[in-house]
This record gives sequence, C-alpha cells and structure tokens, in this order.
Amino acid sequence: MKSGKTIIQDRTIYEDANIFAPNLHAMGLMTTRDFKNYQELFFSLMVEFIKPPDLLIYLRGSVPSLVKQIEKRGRAYENSIRIDYLRRLNERYEAWISTYEFGKMLVIDIDEINFAENPEHLGMIINRVNAELHGLF
Repeated sequence: MKSGKTIIQDRTIYEDANIFAPNLHAMGLMTTRDFKNYQELFFSLMVEFIKPPDLLIYLRGSVPSLVKQIEKRGRAYENSIRIDYLRRLNERYEAWISTYEFGKMLVIDIDEINFAENPEHLGMIINRVNAELHGLF
C-alpha cells in the first residue's frame, strides 16, 4: 500500500554491496571471508526485505566533473580522496548501473546538465522525473 509520501535518498543500499564493498575488498581493506559473508547476506536476505526505489536517479559524471563537485562542496574529509580511487569508484558505478534491474532508472549526465545552477535544467529534470514516476510527458 502506498502512503503517498515522497522519500528521497542520496544513496541506496545497493551501492554499498555493488560498489563500496567490492572496492574495499579489491584494495585489500576487507578480507575475502568478510566480503563473501557480506555479499551472501546482502544478496540472499537484504534484497528480499528492502523495497527497491520507485525511481533510481543516477548522476553520471566524468572524473573531472566529480572532482569539481567535490571541490564545490568543500568538505575537509573529501580533500584526501585520490583520483585513482575516484576513478575506480566511477568505473564500479558504471558497471553496476549497466546491470541495474530493480526498477525504473533515470540517468542524468552532469557533464551536460547543471541543474544546481541552471533553472531550465532543473525544470527539465523535474519533468523527466514526473514522466518516469507518473507517466506524464
């Protein structure tokens, strides 16, 4: 039963299992045993108990665009992110998003669209979200 509420999250549980945990394992920061246990628990249990989002919005960007966004935010803890780490995460996101099958997905290319500073771009994205969720054109 739908509650009529709109919930917006900036991350999904899928990202941890498909991007961050595999990356930590590949970097040697998570043991193979822990990684296999995590993957087994996630894919055999969590996926069954968690309702997928009605719409996943993927903000696709090149590494230079991601670096610009990080610089704009100005978060001290993000200043130490290495480019090679960011590149690996971006590659993992692209691989994951190409196989996403839990529901509707909208891809926004942040190299082409600046919705934070351009009201026309924001309006276009709002229209696309409405179309995906409600069938409006």
